[in-house]
Amino acid sequence: MIASLFNKSRPINYVLIGLMLVVFYFLYLTKDLSWTGQYHQIAEKIVFLGVLTASVFLVRFITKRNGLSKDNSYAAFFFAVFLILFPTVLVNTNVILSNFFLLLALRRLVSMQSMITPKEKIFDASLWIFVATVFHFWAILFLVLVFISVIFHVSGDYRNWIIPFIALFAVGTLFLMTVLLIDHSLMDFVQHQIRVSFDFTYFENTFQNVALAFFSSVAVLFFATQLLSLSNRPLNMQSSYKKIIFTFLLGVGIYVLSADKNNSFLMFTFFPLAVFGTNFLESQENKWVKEGILGTIVVVALIIFFGQL
Repeated sequence: MIASLFNKSRPINYVLIGLMLVVFYFLYLTKDLSWTGQYHQIAEKIVFLGVLTASVFLVRFITKRNGLSKDNSYAAFFFAVFLILFPTVLVNTNVILSNFFLLLALRRLVSMQSMITPKEKIFDASLWIFVATVFHFWAILFLVLVFISVIFHVSGDYRNWIIPFIALFAVGTLFLMTVLLIDHSLMDFVQHQIRVSFDFTYFENTFQNVALAFFSSVAVLFFATQLLSLSNRPLNMQSSYKKIIFTFLLGVGIYVLSADKNNSFLMFTFFPLAVFGTNFLESQENKWVKEGILGTIVVVALIIFFGQL
């Protein structure tokens, strides 16, 4: 059964997750085969598959390294299943890149609980967030999480409040140099993204509508149980879980504010929901409940995926 298979952190589990991602990625690309005859487009698809794969394993690294879950593969599996549930993510290169850089930022912010080199972690996280903003402007909302982390851990040193602005200057300088020397269209690209839209009537088919409704129900379940169980977490871990909660809320904010809206923007919520889902399964003592919940999510994701091919 699925829950029993991923209940442990074995190398074979990550091989299976990687193979699953490769298969479904190329299956979805069969909707448009115009890229198959051009070598540069084939190389581009392979690169973005690599970024997606790295994102999945980065999710596992963050959860394991920071004690956000037990020793299992649920978080990586949830993240991969969410990609299948919303296959439009697989072809939205800007969202894939932006989310990857945000994961790199979260890796540094969550690890701040160790209080080892906090200034370097604040700078690195801010830097990655500003890089993510280049690909999707509203990723800048995650800068709020940097200041939340400062409040949680190192608010007493005024220099920690200034570090994000140093990172902004560094990324801004590099971006302007790139615009002036290499590609003037980058400025137009970013300016195009600095728009707000609350139009949620973007669905291209019924399956996208159903996917959003199902995902929202699962998200409410996982989020509510995470909030209710927060007080039962060890005191030294509560700040980390609070950051994951804020990560989810900021991800929802990006989806709500983004113009040219589609389901792929929900990718910014995949990591926190993968953590919530993992904690929820770990709290279930009845193995059949685990199997039923995980099996239902997988079956619905598969139906919706193949319905959009």
